[in-house]
Amino acid sequence: MTASVALPEHPLAWLDGRLQPLDQARVPVLDRGFLFGDGVYEVIPVYGGRPCRLEQHLERLAASLAATAIPDPHDRAGWQRMLRELVAANGGGDLALYLQVTRGVAPVRDHAIAPGLVPTVFAMAMPLPPRSPQVAAQGIRAITLADSRWALCQIKAVTLLANVLHKQTATEQGADEALLVRDGLVIEATASNVFAVLDGVLVTPPIDPGMLTGVTRGLVLELADRDGIETREAALPAARLTGASEIWVTSSTREVSPVTSLDGTAVGAGRPGPLWRTMDRLYQEYKAGLARA
Repeated sequence: MTASVALPEHPLAWLDGRLQPLDQARVPVLDRGFLFGDGVYEVIPVYGGRPCRLEQHLERLAASLAATAIPDPHDRAGWQRMLRELVAANGGGDLALYLQVTRGVAPVRDHAIAPGLVPTVFAMAMPLPPRSPQVAAQGIRAITLADSRWALCQIKAVTLLANVLHKQTATEQGADEALLVRDGLVIEATASNVFAVLDGVLVTPPIDPGMLTGVTRGLVLELADRDGIETREAALPAARLTGASEIWVTSSTREVSPVTSLDGTAVGAGRPGPLWRTMDRLYQEYKAGLARA
């Protein structure tokens, strides 16, 4: 496992073409990201100073920009240079990069999009602390909630109010995450994808416009395939979760977290299961290899 490195006393952010102190970065109030949530974002984990699955994150960013008709401010090489510079400026080590692109600053507040807007590009580095030992020992708690989000969840948009409210409901009920259910099917969680072990098979909902294509989700499927773990991308009825021997949630910063309590009821034996322990080993080995590369 790579060592977590504290950020500099005054971390640097990237805003519209240059590095500057994070606490001095400012965006005009007429920026459409501020007024309308008119923008997209990515979160990229960094291990040992090396971004994880950078190409896949940049592909998803490009897809979100295309879906919202926001001009892509950089080519692939330009994004790579910018993010490398941001990582180096903040000391390397284990970080989470937050990258946001909005449609830009408009002359007036108007729902209609004015022509010729220049996208605003903002990025910052955040500490990526090691996983709590309690997660590996005891797992996390989750609840199920009806999915009240919009229909275009495949776009990684900054308009996350519904996700925030779902997560707050989970927090108020003493849970760490909420699994979102639409028409009887588990779609994803508030900030992660969902896996369940059903009859010995690792099942995750298939890619759909109503969900976000998780980069970590793809990595988990790839690692499972390499190790000979049987997987299936199939609809996941919420009713079947009661019979799951294991449930996981995955994200770039959460990695692979075992859910050991769902709606107040133990999942499986009520502790992280054997398939999760195998996947966690594979995932940690992948991270270590990335940091050594």
